[in-house]
Amino acid sequence: MQDRLALTRAQESRNAIERLYIEMRHLFNSGHYKPSGISGRVLKESLLSLSPEIYGSMTDGQKVELDGLVYVMDRLPRGIEECRFVKFISDEGYRAGHFDAIVPLKRRRNCYRIDSNQMFIEVTRGRSEIYDVMTHLTFLYNEADKVRRNAFDDEGRKSRDWEKLEKMVQNGVQLSENNRDTAFAYLSSILGRTFEQTKEAYERLDENPDANNGLFHIVYGLGRLAYEEEFTDLEREVSFSPALRERIGRHIYGERWAQDIKKALMEADLFGRPVHIISANMHSVLNALYAPCVLRDMLPSNSRILDLAMELRKEENEHLRKRVEKYASTHGMIVLPDRSATNLSVQIFDLTRLNLETMAPELRCDASYIQEEQPVLIVMDYAFGEQAYETMDELLKPMKVQGNSYPMPIASISIMGKAGILSGGKGDLMIPNAHVFEGTADNYPFQNEFTPEDFQGQGLEVLEGPMITVLGTSLQNRDVLSYFKNSSWKAIGLEMEGAHYQKAIQAEARIRKNIPEDIVLRYAYYASDNPLITGSTLASGSLGLIGVKPTYLITLEVLKKILNPGKKQASPDKKKAAMSKNGK
Repeated sequence: MQDRLALTRAQESRNAIERLYIEMRHLFNSGHYKPSGISGRVLKESLLSLSPEIYGSMTDGQKVELDGLVYVMDRLPRGIEECRFVKFISDEGYRAGHFDAIVPLKRRRNCYRIDSNQMFIEVTRGRSEIYDVMTHLTFLYNEADKVRRNAFDDEGRKSRDWEKLEKMVQNGVQLSENNRDTAFAYLSSILGRTFEQTKEAYERLDENPDANNGLFHIVYGLGRLAYEEEFTDLEREVSFSPALRERIGRHIYGERWAQDIKKALMEADLFGRPVHIISANMHSVLNALYAPCVLRDMLPSNSRILDLAMELRKEENEHLRKRVEKYASTHGMIVLPDRSATNLSVQIFDLTRLNLETMAPELRCDASYIQEEQPVLIVMDYAFGEQAYETMDELLKPMKVQGNSYPMPIASISIMGKAGILSGGKGDLMIPNAHVFEGTADNYPFQNEFTPEDFQGQGLEVLEGPMITVLGTSLQNRDVLSYFKNSSWKAIGLEMEGAHYQKAIQAEARIRKNIPEDIVLRYAYYASDNPLITGSTLASGSLGLIGVKPTYLITLEVLKKILNPGKKQASPDKKKAAMSKNGK
């Protein structure tokens, strides 16, 4: 009976997710909507029905959800709480104007404050990015209505606490030892939260003051717009530019991005050599390959790469990071500027230019293999949602030069990243053997060269099994995740890119035949959160130093398998890989 009830709740939640996405797609196609209108209310009701874990107490009519608020403000442009009009645009030339780009703290996207009431948000990562921001805006407007209800009566009369907040904000919010606690008391009343909770949220936002306007300004801005919409008919509006609606899904940015990479390989005389693609961050491969050489005279001789990573992470060691980057740039690393608007950084490493004698002992290296095969690494930054399909699909396609087609000689593809774990804690590892695309019939089993044994003895829990690729991490609720974990799916975690990567890889391997069907694949994730445990969701805060160890453990295992492949490494057909005068 309990199982049937749980399944029913999971089905209801999945239906709510489906309704949300159908409605968001409809609104995108229609070109605009008003949050207080019929469509906006449908979005809000669906999100409240779903009650995602990341948004905590969103369904409470009085209490403003503070962890969710901090999470959302870290991913939206500074000042958006003051803007009545929000417009989604494509790359339409605003960066060349006099507008200063506003980049959210934890999402690399360009945003532009056009005037005091309007914010433009540039979308170059596909529909996943649009739906992600729309979900955050729906949450934000819901919390704004709570602020209005707590600060004004039914006739629109201001409460004393609101008058005090308004005066403070208009005078510039100068907190001192004398007025600090009084100010938090006023604010906590408007938020429907305790003094302690309010102070904690203020401090979390204050950790990155350049990324937001601070809790007092944010609450005031949200409440003011909600009040004006309710009592003066000044409605909020979300819209989508015609150029964005025309370009979405056409791989414009992904094609530019991939062409820049292939052009860089050609110019550096690297095209035609075995290529290993790594989707990761922009520091761990760089540091693992070069930091031991650059810093060997500064740290104890027995320092591990993980020790070096911890040292390089310190804020005061910016000069050391620059030294590593400078050394790498003269020993095989090429950094590509992002001209494509994808916001995906790229590094290319010519492994034949490594100083193998100064590499860390942890990286076993087959010098004869490096010399004979001359492998090249392409390290691409983390993609976002369906952007993973667009970029990987374009990267794996052959390069076309003057009507001739030259295949990319891909030797392996390694994907590492952060994901939500369903059994375990932050920092633990997940080794997938399949990606199940939520809400669709698309399932992608694959042979992962990584096994749990590769990571044993490191003090971290290692899980193996299917991963759920979700439509958006901000839409997941406990019932859906529990179903995937406890049912026959036996899912170990959730993320947003795996199925998209596999869709591209399998299309290029099995349909277009551009890469071998038995291409070496490596997937490993570390846990950024456990959405099934209260207080351990993404909204609870960043990983901090917890993420350093699993990041470098995965990086080292990727590099070991590339630098010392043994019998497992699949080498692309040299005849196919080489550039011939006649082309393909």
